[in-house]
Amino acid sequence: MPETLGSEVRPLRVAVIGSGPSGFYAAEDLLTQKDFKATVDVFDRLPTPYGLVRGGVAPDHQKIKTVTNFYEKTAARPGFRYFGNVDYGTQVTLDELKAQYDAVIFAVGAKSDNKMGIPGEDLKGSEAATVLVGWYNAHPDYRDYKFDLSEERVAVIGNGNVAMDVVRILGQDPEELAPTDIAEYAVQALRKSRIKEIYLLGRRGPAQAAFTNPEIQELCELKGTDLVVDPREVDLDPVSKDCLAKGEGGPKAKKNVDILIAQSKKGSGAQPRKIFVRNLVSPVEILGKDGRVAALKLEKNMLVRAEDGSVKAKGTGQYETLPVGLVFRSVGYKGVALPGLPYDSRKGTIPNEFGRVIDPQTKTAIPALYVVGWAKRGPSGVIGTNKPDSVETVRKLIEDYKGKPAADGKSADAAAAFLAGKGLKAVSFADWKRLDKIEVENGRKKGKIRDKFSTIPEMMQALETTPTAA
Repeated sequence: MPETLGSEVRPLRVAVIGSGPSGFYAAEDLLTQKDFKATVDVFDRLPTPYGLVRGGVAPDHQKIKTVTNFYEKTAARPGFRYFGNVDYGTQVTLDELKAQYDAVIFAVGAKSDNKMGIPGEDLKGSEAATVLVGWYNAHPDYRDYKFDLSEERVAVIGNGNVAMDVVRILGQDPEELAPTDIAEYAVQALRKSRIKEIYLLGRRGPAQAAFTNPEIQELCELKGTDLVVDPREVDLDPVSKDCLAKGEGGPKAKKNVDILIAQSKKGSGAQPRKIFVRNLVSPVEILGKDGRVAALKLEKNMLVRAEDGSVKAKGTGQYETLPVGLVFRSVGYKGVALPGLPYDSRKGTIPNEFGRVIDPQTKTAIPALYVVGWAKRGPSGVIGTNKPDSVETVRKLIEDYKGKPAADGKSADAAAAFLAGKGLKAVSFADWKRLDKIEVENGRKKGKIRDKFSTIPEMMQALETTPTAA
């Protein structure tokens, strides 16, 4: 008689592709079920786990990174294994995974970034903010990027958390960043930076800004940099006044406006660098000279109520030219297509219903395939948003498998043998903890929180040359 899936005798074998927050939350929920047993193997193309917690959270926001303490507890649970340095789609295929596992959960995030779709976007000096973030966070994908920080005037388009991080890092005294886990090469580049003016551009008004109260407050308090707010930029239009009167945006919106109004009364300050807040403007063209960014053409916006009641920015036909030599677009992350999986090119997500991957043509669930996180819902929310998102998917997965007979004898040993047979140098979680210890120790010698490895060969060499007991 076939064994029952999810039983003590035959736990459900699940592969999770991606080791960011959504992947760890999915693993935690699967491994802590009281009446349903599962084992989880988490795969990541990098040797290092934690996704954007490691490669996206700003180096001066160390408190946010303490969430990895929770993920470490998940990794210590019976039934959890980590296979870093294994790339889905090139080193292992979907068919190979399905042969070894009962179900596969994709927690692959959103690797790419949105484009603005305006003329001049491909000029030298027009950059993705997400790439700068990966660069200063020592992400191997961006280690060799070169940014021209010799320009004195920079525009950052967008005012979400990524835009705020970029503005703060570019405007901050590098010596304040040096003791963090920022990439050492990034600190050296920032020390040579000639940036004097940074323009933070939002298409809507201050009452609709995406940034949080702490993020804008941080810009008010930067050492060596003044946050400059023209009083006209916080002179609220009727739509914004209506939004605040109705409580739209919650306390955050009102507090943001209050902070900006208070800052507008301080003038331009006397520090050497300036951050200028601009509202109700949209870039319509990046102007170039000799193939490089020379200026940004902006259209003035007005706010209107859409039919659904939301507040939209509408161009007024009034334009201005802002001379800048460097532009960072921060208009959102976007997912990429993966081998063997359907893809919604408009949303940048894997088509799904409550986490079950679906065939976009038939609208029916594809057996054994699930998705969590940004690949599921798009790039929205904060780190904690991924927890209920992952739980929702796991609930659907359990519904699909609980009490069903096992068709074969998939096992942890067979999966490990399969990977070994392919000659892959997979990094275990114990290996990662060794790397973690080396980074912290190397950082201590330099007066830093940690000194990150920024290339995969460096990581693998460190594991090969450092004793296991280290």
